[in-house]
Amino acid sequence: MESRTPISLPILIPRPEHNISRANISANAVKVLYRLHDAGHRACLVGGGVRDLLLGREPKDFDVATDAQPEQVYQLFRNCRLIGRRFRLAHVRFGQDIVEVATFRACSEESDASKGSGVERAADGRILSDNVYGSIEEDAWRRDFTINALYYDIANFAVLDYVGGMADLKAGLIRLIGDPVQRYHEDPVRMLRAARFAAKLGLRLDPATEAPLHRLGHLLEQIPPARLFDEILKLFMGGSAIQTFELLRHYRLFGWLFPATERCLNRQQQHYPKTLLIRALANTDQRLTEDKPIHPAFLFAALLWEPLREQMQRLQADGLDQHETLQEAADIVTREQSRRVALPRRYSLPMREIWELQPRLAQITGKRPLRLLTHPRFRAAYDFLILRADTDAQAAELAKWWTRFLQMDDTGRVEATQPATKIKAKKGKLRRRRKSRSASQDQPAIPPGPDA
Repeated sequence: MESRTPISLPILIPRPEHNISRANISANAVKVLYRLHDAGHRACLVGGGVRDLLLGREPKDFDVATDAQPEQVYQLFRNCRLIGRRFRLAHVRFGQDIVEVATFRACSEESDASKGSGVERAADGRILSDNVYGSIEEDAWRRDFTINALYYDIANFAVLDYVGGMADLKAGLIRLIGDPVQRYHEDPVRMLRAARFAAKLGLRLDPATEAPLHRLGHLLEQIPPARLFDEILKLFMGGSAIQTFELLRHYRLFGWLFPATERCLNRQQQHYPKTLLIRALANTDQRLTEDKPIHPAFLFAALLWEPLREQMQRLQADGLDQHETLQEAADIVTREQSRRVALPRRYSLPMREIWELQPRLAQITGKRPLRLLTHPRFRAAYDFLILRADTDAQAAELAKWWTRFLQMDDTGRVEATQPATKIKAKKGKLRRRRKSRSASQDQPAIPPGPDA
């Protein structure tokens, strides 16, 4: 059984001594808190919502923790759905807004029907199921990081701190609760969360929390690819993609997520992959800042572009044409990547379309450019071409041409796509015709012959 720090009385920070206000909490989350409280249950806001409010940031979502078990929560809310096997949760839906409600968990290894279905572990120590219910004190000690184990109690509007999270928050530290090596073995995704929080919040990792990261990346191989896909979206689509990418590489975690891309990055003579990636990540961060839509397919297209190019170079020796080579290379790269991080079809297909449109963007004569404008992935493919332009001279020329082309009106676009050879041919015919008419006019009249 794992060792835990003994439960202690919490540090209670009363309402006048912290900056959390119900006005800054989602109205739907407040409804859930009060309904649980009015039904006689303990109800607290917990996790990232509390942490971000204390830091003066706007939380992305609000999670609720309670002593009510999932079935009791379900009975209180008609708009509730129970989800999960590894971690049983209640989702209370208000239109598109979902408030996640979790029952306080205990640290016990014992299976007790009154407390839940028990803890299941793999042979390597990884937790497969964690549904032993307990008290708020036990729940605090089984959470991952101290700054995520702070509770805002709706009963008295106080913040409760059982693990020193407030002190770490003020010191700018991210610290795992318990023994870091053991906690990483329990759930290797905590390594990715540590890097993500450090990048997102601008905080430092506690030395004991940081030290094992460099050598435990292999544990990520145990995580299902579908779960890692969800984590990738959180890592790179949270507004701090560049910092997250650099930290993942620093802690040798990136290569366990994108092995083919990491091999390309490690080739010192090739600066292109990192340049394109950095620009793609910066573009993602900028669009989030400007509240513009982003699509994971574009990011995955950038992450796997260099492995695709290398695979195409290997296949060219087989005598396939460009289209066949690209299709085969895309199959290989997508298949190999999906063994580590799942690529759902709703993202892998648009990603491949972005790739497939790159050679088509080089066809700038006739009606092909006009037809290409109507393709649903044209804009994404054009934006990808712009990313490539910094390190590829041919792509740079094409990017300039398409940028000018998009600025033209319909007449200008038609003229811009006329083949140069046809224009010259027409001019040549006109000159010959003029010359012929001029020659006939200047020729002197032939005098009549003797028989006239």
